[in-house]
Amino acid sequence: MTAGSFTADAARALGGPDWLTARRVAAAEQLAGVEWPTDAGEIWRYSRINDLDLGRYRPLTAEELGAPDAERAPGGGPFGAELGDHAALVVVRNGRVVHHEVAPELEAHGVTVCGIARCDQSLIEPWLASVSDASPDAFTLLHDAFLAGGAFVHVPPGVAVEQPIVVLHWADGDGLASFPHTLVVAEAGSEVTILERHASAARAAHLVDSVVELAVGDNAHVRHVSVQEFGAATWSIALQRAHLGRDARVSSSAVALGGDYARLRTEARLDGQGAESDLLAVYFGDGEQMHDFRTFQDHVAPRTRSDLLFKGAVEDTARSVYSGLIRIRPDAQKVEATQSNRNLVLSEGAGAESIPNLEIEADDVRCSHASTVGPIDDDQRYYLETRGVQPEDAERLIVLGFFEDVFARLPVPALATPLRRAVHEKVGHLHGRTT
Repeated sequence: MTAGSFTADAARALGGPDWLTARRVAAAEQLAGVEWPTDAGEIWRYSRINDLDLGRYRPLTAEELGAPDAERAPGGGPFGAELGDHAALVVVRNGRVVHHEVAPELEAHGVTVCGIARCDQSLIEPWLASVSDASPDAFTLLHDAFLAGGAFVHVPPGVAVEQPIVVLHWADGDGLASFPHTLVVAEAGSEVTILERHASAARAAHLVDSVVELAVGDNAHVRHVSVQEFGAATWSIALQRAHLGRDARVSSSAVALGGDYARLRTEARLDGQGAESDLLAVYFGDGEQMHDFRTFQDHVAPRTRSDLLFKGAVEDTARSVYSGLIRIRPDAQKVEATQSNRNLVLSEGAGAESIPNLEIEADDVRCSHASTVGPIDDDQRYYLETRGVQPEDAERLIVLGFFEDVFARLPVPALATPLRRAVHEKVGHLHGRTT
């Protein structure tokens, strides 16, 4: 694999503020010598990374990024309506913020919501990549080289944002690549909920290389929800990383339903004593989809806690991969950490891999991990069918029940209904193909 058309000249031509252009060019100049990953590497094991040909894609030009669009994020309006009230709305198209609106009372409390390329440099530059740079790889470098903007949320100390801040991401353009970025800074004692929805044109062969950074100050609480509904020809490679201060908390939920190949690397670094991280995920693959999750619960400080529950289902010839690591560093005594991955395989030809890992360097900790991969329980199916439930309805009920504990823990309860509907439709498609 080579960088192809992703050159320093292309990065420079994107324009924007001088500080952002300089940052992009510096990253692009490193791409010529970067070592691109293969599935021989442990963190890419079982992936489809060998199938990726960067030569199929090119970055957008400044003119394409700046072109006016009549419909900025197709489907975003109905999605936002289902969520109900929100404190702010940001629309990101192909990595660039094209619209944002903020409730006046939010601005009155000093909350900033804006596009990265248009924000006050003194406010954003100290934070940009301060979290993601701690976990670099070839794709974060590519992302930095072609970062055109993205969403920035800054919550001042002690401010609680009651309603969710909604960020709608849309990607389109056949043979193009886009690089969405979301940077959330929650200062000490603050509280905020961020809900991001990622979608793309149904048939466009598009590459999305995205980064989400969550900088969570002492005693702050960030709830982050990501809903991924990419079109069937989209490849997505994403990093979400959080740094937590003392007594800080992150509640992170990921929902993955779309894409051709969709990879999400979720990391939480618990730097401050008393920090807590809760990671949830629901994923459902059909057709030839592949959902690929890699997680890292990194306990640096003592008396920290993390809990992870990822649940997925696959049908047809879809595949899923989960690989997770809990690391307990030497000074992280009195830590509690759990990791659980459960998978349903609904048809022959589908497959799921689950690889939980522990790395413990402290001696006073409580840690556990668990994983399961298997079909629907025959006893559950028999129980329902003997009570008059049709076989296809029994399967839908069992799958919905399998995901229900995750739906019930979502930090935005209004999401549960559309997600149940999406799962119901996916199971229904299976029966439609086999009858």
